[in-house]
Amino acid sequence: MVNYIIRRLLLLPLVIFGVTIMIFGLMQLLSPYQLVSTYIRSPEELRNQDLDALVKKYHLDDPFYIRYGRWLNNLAHGNLGWSESANMTVNEAIASRFPATLELVLFAVIPVVFGGILLGSFCAVHHNDPYDHAARIFAIVGWSLPDFVFGLIVLMFFYGVLGWFPPGRLSTWADQIVMSKAFIRYTGMNTVDAILNGNWAVFWDAIRHLIAPTITLAYLWWAFIMRITRSSMLDVFNKDYVTTARAKGLPESVVIKKHVRRNALIPVATVAGLMVLGLLGGVVIIESVFDYKGIGLLTATAAQQLDYPTVLGTTMFYGMLLVIINLVVDILYAFIDPRVRLE
Repeated sequence: MVNYIIRRLLLLPLVIFGVTIMIFGLMQLLSPYQLVSTYIRSPEELRNQDLDALVKKYHLDDPFYIRYGRWLNNLAHGNLGWSESANMTVNEAIASRFPATLELVLFAVIPVVFGGILLGSFCAVHHNDPYDHAARIFAIVGWSLPDFVFGLIVLMFFYGVLGWFPPGRLSTWADQIVMSKAFIRYTGMNTVDAILNGNWAVFWDAIRHLIAPTITLAYLWWAFIMRITRSSMLDVFNKDYVTTARAKGLPESVVIKKHVRRNALIPVATVAGLMVLGLLGGVVIIESVFDYKGIGLLTATAAQQLDYPTVLGTTMFYGMLLVIINLVVDILYAFIDPRVRLE
């Protein structure tokens, strides 16, 4: 197991190198004058110097490999440029917005994974029963709906009609409490910080604002996980070792839990890991629909305003997340199926 993890860790620098080459290659589509904003750390630099001087200052007319090395050095020191859309440095904008997105994804991923696996298992066990057909229709509708369409439906019904779950992260009164000096920001996640501060009014207000975007994210991906689990379990049901287990007289519940579901979780683990990244990336649209001020809304706003440093910075951030999540999924493989360690 340790050797397997070491092998995966040794491959990590090569994968990160490939990601940085791709991002830096995309940056070369911009002119040196457009790239200036990815190096400055305050708008005063643009006001006090002309663009030609800044191009020479940051050596943006140097050969590719020299600029790549200098860009990596800036990246290592957390210098991703100035974000005009957020009016702060890009790394500060990402750091301030990511906790909100992480909070939303964490609330969505738990019902998605566990609910999807349980519902998929139920459908596989009751294959071709009326329950199975109903769940499959439910999944097809959920996976076919564009996320912005379903998000608008949820917003219109739960807020426009019922007035229950408003957009945004907090109500005005709760936001004033959170921004006050008496409220300590530990994590940037409103629900967690409210609990740590003992302020249950803010906690329930944050939950109220989280429900609608969570429902939107969870339903769309819940349908996907359910379909993967169902098809994987149906495939495992036909394996020889399942037939042998049944021939030995093992109870059906033991066969399903120990022999079928465990082996069917390998493809589910693959899509579940990538699903987390998909949730993080998919919040660009969901956060825009619900005016939820996370990293997704930051990216959408930056793209609308042609804020190149912010778009490139969030792209790099998502790229690093993809590498880390893939590593976690590979290690998770080894826990689920010991045969993977020997490959």
